Amino acid sequence: MIMMKPIEVEGHQVISIEVALPKTTLLAITTDHGYIMCGALDIRLLNEKLNDRRIVAGRATGVRTIEQLLDAPLDMVTTEAELRGICPGMKGADALLKMVNEVS
Repeated sequence: MIMMKPIEVEGHQVISIEVALPKTTLLAITTDHGYIMCGALDIRLLNEKLNDRRIVAGRATGVRTIEQLLDAPLDMVTTEAELRGICPGMKGADALLKMVNEVS
């Protein structure tokens, strides 16, 4: 089952996505400029193989709900995220705020 729903982070609307799979659930929260995700996100792949796409993303491990993803510290972020002030240790919600305030 896939569930997508808008949620608010300090007055900004973002989209939460939950994908129920056998024995695990994939979690992601996306903005127009980037996203955070559970431990299934391969940051190394994004930085090394897809670096030309300049993806702004962060990963938090050990999370089981969208609420935990918002509160958890990110353990890895893409190089492009770091260029925008998003760093490991930052809470998911704080990273999303930097993404929603991004100017294209």
